[in-house]
Amino acid sequence: MPTPGTAEVGVTTGFLARRVGVSPTTLRSWDRRYGLGPAVRVDGRHRRWSPEDVAMVQEMCRLTASGVRPAEAARAAKERARGRGTAALATVDGQAARGPGARPAPPPAPDAGRGPDPELDAGSPSGLPLGGVRQECRGLARAAVRLDASAVQEQLAAAVRTHGLVTAWEEVMVPTLRAVGRKWESSGDRYVEVEHLLSWHISATLRHLYVSWARQNHRPGTSPVLLACLPGEQHTLPLEALGAALAELGVPALMLGGAVPAEAVIATVRRVGPAAVALWSQSRSTASLPLAQHVAASRWGVRGARTQSLVLLCGPGWSRRSGGPGLLRPPGLRDAVRALTSRDAPGTPPLGPLGLPAVRDDSALRPTHV
Repeated sequence: MPTPGTAEVGVTTGFLARRVGVSPTTLRSWDRRYGLGPAVRVDGRHRRWSPEDVAMVQEMCRLTASGVRPAEAARAAKERARGRGTAALATVDGQAARGPGARPAPPPAPDAGRGPDPELDAGSPSGLPLGGVRQECRGLARAAVRLDASAVQEQLAAAVRTHGLVTAWEEVMVPTLRAVGRKWESSGDRYVEVEHLLSWHISATLRHLYVSWARQNHRPGTSPVLLACLPGEQHTLPLEALGAALAELGVPALMLGGAVPAEAVIATVRRVGPAAVALWSQSRSTASLPLAQHVAASRWGVRGARTQSLVLLCGPGWSRRSGGPGLLRPPGLRDAVRALTSRDAPGTPPLGPLGLPAVRDDSALRPTHV
């Protein structure tokens, strides 16, 4: 029995849109701009997508999710769906052929390879305000908007593999998260599922990397870096990125997670004697300078050789006036990793275990952003 929305000649545009996770407007735009449309129209008006047409659209979605530009992806998808093989990606500038019996493809628009992407254009109903970003951001955003979990995970793994964790975080993950967040804020409750899907997979990627690298680069007997969100703060992703980056370099990290009570932070510092403590605050309502100062002033060890932790004030919640002895405010992930691992930077103070800098006041640095 045919499923709802199907007929002998194929499925409707609405049914296909729901199946592949794009809007009907996007499908119509692909047809108009790239000739990526159904081979059959009922009564000359109603679109019906055959199994071959569905396969073509699915290939288009797969390619654009991997970062291929829509015009190039459309040519390759048509070649593959019409049985011409997969060599189209190597010859995307050639004329795309269509299968027997297909209606002639309309000529592409003059800016087909450079114009706005209907899926990502901030002015379209389903667009995201990405701006000038890496191509990988666009592929990740396309996959997230479609709720294509497998493609999201593949994109994240490829970004880390290609660029390294720090660059992948700063130039792929964060810009896409920000775009999704801005879209969510400007459209009521819409797109919250996209933000949740993307955040979950980024967290899963970071945690997997942390566990893998921590196991490979385990250094017993060394003091860890303590990572904690301030009381009331639930944004853990930046600290998860820092923990994974440190694990890759063989620096042990102890993650306490979100909304850690002040008493728990202080008790943990006393128990483990961390070489450094990173405190994350996303908003000013959660920043607690007294807690940070208390942690920075805490000392432990035998008499005559007591030591203390370097404290990193991470996140946009800290005001520009936040500072004091033993407090460091790195602008981003790369700066935080450098502060915790650098041995040879000019003018750095004496180094302690793990190559961590001794306590210093560097309150002029800007607060870290997501």
